[in-house]
Amino acid sequence: MIDFTVLPVYLTAVVALLLMPGPDMLLIASSSLSYGKKVGVFASLGNATSGVVLTILAAMGVSALIAMNPIALQGLRLLGGAYLLKMGWDCMRTNPADAPDVEHTSGLAKTLYRRAVISNLLNPKALIFFVLFLPQFVSGQVSASSGEQMLVLGLLLNVLGLLFNLFLVTMVGSLGQPLLKNEKFRTNQHKFMGLVFFVLAIWLLASQLPTA
Repeated sequence: MIDFTVLPVYLTAVVALLLMPGPDMLLIASSSLSYGKKVGVFASLGNATSGVVLTILAAMGVSALIAMNPIALQGLRLLGGAYLLKMGWDCMRTNPADAPDVEHTSGLAKTLYRRAVISNLLNPKALIFFVLFLPQFVSGQVSASSGEQMLVLGLLLNVLGLLFNLFLVTMVGSLGQPLLKNEKFRTNQHKFMGLVFFVLAIWLLASQLPTA
């Protein structure tokens, strides 16, 4: 399905990308720090889910069509920014008394999963990334079509990304355990996440989109 001669270069590029700080890393790390490992795991799964969807869209050529339409890209950017601002506002308005215990975060974990999926799908930079990155490693030396190769390469990227994010959750979640037992931090944990969403919104709205 893929040219194994380009695999070492591809894996090196993927590792370099995973180690580069970005909005996904910020969301997952802050979720783990604020609400514990379980919520961080669900945020990681949400990120992986959106990655699989974007991979399929890229393999089908849908992402390329959107990436070549400036109006569609700007529309995605505005929707994504508005969604992140709304999430930030909702967190800021949350009553501190509603902060969940570490043992009772199932509802919050599902919420962060959904937010991670939607925010990533509404990020035009994520869509353009798949359009620009995956085709570089498509080879004419194998019988598989470019779409099939992009699908395999994208799924491999998502699997490695999920493993890296789960490692990040374990590390940050462990460091955050004392904070979760701190009453002062617990009364402000929703506000902390609200601030993170505001930062992500500004990050998205102020960033310059690459051209596909």
